[in-house]
Amino acid sequence: MTRIVCPRCHCAKLYRMSTGKHRCSHCRYDFRPHRLPLYLTRDEWKAIITWFLLEQSSQTIANKTGIERKRVLRALTYIRRALIRDVPEVFSGTVEVDETYVGGRWINKRKSIREKGTKRGRGTKKQPVFGILCRSGLVWAEIVENVEAATLQPLISSKVKKGSIICSDSWRAYTGIASKGFVHRMVNHGEREYSDGKGNHINGLEGFWGYLKRKLAAKGGIRRDTLFLYLGEYVWRYNHRKESEKMKLKSVLELLEMKVGG
Repeated sequence: MTRIVCPRCHCAKLYRMSTGKHRCSHCRYDFRPHRLPLYLTRDEWKAIITWFLLEQSSQTIANKTGIERKRVLRALTYIRRALIRDVPEVFSGTVEVDETYVGGRWINKRKSIREKGTKRGRGTKKQPVFGILCRSGLVWAEIVENVEAATLQPLISSKVKKGSIICSDSWRAYTGIASKGFVHRMVNHGEREYSDGKGNHINGLEGFWGYLKRKLAAKGGIRRDTLFLYLGEYVWRYNHRKESEKMKLKSVLELLEMKVGG
């Protein structure tokens, strides 16, 4: 573990107090030592996060950092769980809503999975994902059981401020959303209408879906029980895409520190 020193004078001679705090023997400063998870030092975390942000594999990160691959894998899972926390709480203004499906071809899945599977809307057995994008460029996405109105409309109501403009395609799940306190603008993809010329479209969110599917495909296969972690990762990457690598590193470190109650 990292050696604990006084954050003020960097003295290493400390006394542990009954409150859980430490007292510096030199400057008498009382503080609660911060610990990063998995017994990795802050420098080790910074190294792992730096290579993670460059989208390197766990084996490459292990080789670059000299940290055992098993520990790197645990650290990457920890990072992805932290990234899920950093999502917009409520959208407002003009927002786009849409659903997509991720996963390999159904015929290529194990027989046990195919036998248990049921269609989840729009005639597919792939995993449905629902998303909301604000015209400012921020996106939110979540795995859903199906894409019916009973599932999607409560999510819209919880994530979008009343009075906002909702842009969607003509999927039946969005019918009646105007009665929930929103202004509903719709484009009919079935008629090859992708924008009405008045700013009503879902092109931004469809752009994110394309980005997400390319990234997931590059992973070469992800288990369904861990899909939410990768979805959260790529939502975070997309929302922070305009930041410098230095700012991204700082953001991830802050999320990790909040997760352990820094």
